[in-house]
Amino acid sequence: MGDVLTSSQQEIARLSSNSKFLFDLLPDMLFIIKNDFVIERMNKAAIDRFDNQQGRKCHEVIVGLHSPCDTAFCPFTCKNGEKDYGKVFERKLSDSFYVEYSHVPFEGYREDSLTLLILRDTTEKKLHEMELEKYSKNIEKVLKEKIAVLKESEIERRQLYNEVNYLKKETERFTGQDKMIGESKPIRDLREMIYQVAASSATVLITGESGTGKELIADLVYKHSNRTGKSYLKFNCAAVAESLLESDLFGYEKGAFTGAATTHKGKFEEADSGTIFLDEIGDISPKMQSGLLRVLQEGEVLRIGSNKPIKVDVRIIAATNSDLEESVKSGKFREDLYYRLNVINLRQVPLRERKEDIVFLATSFLAKYRERFNKEVTFLPNSAVELLLAYDWPGNVRELENVIQRAVLLSRDGMISPGTLGIKPYNEKNQDGKSDSFSIEQFMNLPLKESLSSFEAEIIFNVLKKTEGKIDAACEQLGLAKTTLYEKMKRYGINSKQMAQKEG
Repeated sequence: MGDVLTSSQQEIARLSSNSKFLFDLLPDMLFIIKNDFVIERMNKAAIDRFDNQQGRKCHEVIVGLHSPCDTAFCPFTCKNGEKDYGKVFERKLSDSFYVEYSHVPFEGYREDSLTLLILRDTTEKKLHEMELEKYSKNIEKVLKEKIAVLKESEIERRQLYNEVNYLKKETERFTGQDKMIGESKPIRDLREMIYQVAASSATVLITGESGTGKELIADLVYKHSNRTGKSYLKFNCAAVAESLLESDLFGYEKGAFTGAATTHKGKFEEADSGTIFLDEIGDISPKMQSGLLRVLQEGEVLRIGSNKPIKVDVRIIAATNSDLEESVKSGKFREDLYYRLNVINLRQVPLRERKEDIVFLATSFLAKYRERFNKEVTFLPNSAVELLLAYDWPGNVRELENVIQRAVLLSRDGMISPGTLGIKPYNEKNQDGKSDSFSIEQFMNLPLKESLSSFEAEIIFNVLKKTEGKIDAACEQLGLAKTTLYEKMKRYGINSKQMAQKEG
């Protein structure tokens, strides 16, 4: 019996020794706490941190309170009454001591109720997290400050850009770099109107006689618009056969007609997000008017051979030398299309109504062709100026440019003489009341090529007068296609409508 007792005592001692060894080996701080809050045992890690506090109340040692905890930290008195055994919690024990803890109840070998409290020092980890959080907040603050500075800089940059752009445009206005030459009131008013409406995306209709510079106005509208730098296509509606006009503007699908080997984009698709200039818009057919109305109303085109509309964002600038109001009244032009086109109307007056600009224009053309032809022409005598001012300029600015170009070529001794201009005032009549401008003598002193061109221009001019400006009749008499006649009229600065008015 004694041997058994001794053996049991030795086994208990061995187990106790092993238990203490394992208890002290664990890196976490371990406390065994009795039901009366007294610390019965501490492992080495706990003693190293708190000193040996066995026999003292746990709340005094760990938390520094004279009475038991009433928070969730206490393993015995939880506020909510729930058993949080085994769960891991976090707590700050002092300014520089953070722990994670959990507790597990168990029954001692003396059948007493005990609790194992496990503490893990997380101070270094917590302080690192706090540093990261602080750094993150500082970074966020710095980033917000930098973003604010960048936004402010962007606003300033945009303001400066707008100011520079405005000053640039104003400089162009007052130095004539916008290529619209002239200081007459009609030109000043037109120039101001262009700058006012250019920045918008509104449709613009430019009206005026042939040769007045409608294309130049369209160029200026585009140049000062918010679409500058994007696509800018020019299309002369009168220079394309009716059968090709629709396919050129709206495109076609593969197989839509004979010869349509591939799908083809029209001009409106090519100019998407940009601007398209439609010259001689008054000459398009009713079918084309309908297609153009779709573009203006719906912002879409329909390719030939397709039923699927294609969205386009195109600013339309149209020009015509026709009286569209009269065309609407006569039923030749759709009223709804006219009002869609005529949102902004820019009218260029004929040269005869702004004769104070003739000298500015003539001087500019003189400099242009003097450099192009490398001729030392430096003088425009008063006699030539008087003739330029006395002439009625039916072909407007284009005719004036052609006249100066020819005069520079024919000039001698660095001077343009009245004879090289090749024009006569319209008030100079023969006794039978007809102009003597069509005289063979005026071609005798010109080079052959110049003579032929001038002779051709005179023939076209007189045929148009004879047919009262009717293009179809003139084409039939001259044996020319309509597109060819329009091209030649444009080249020579001939306006058929003004011819008809003068004859009437």
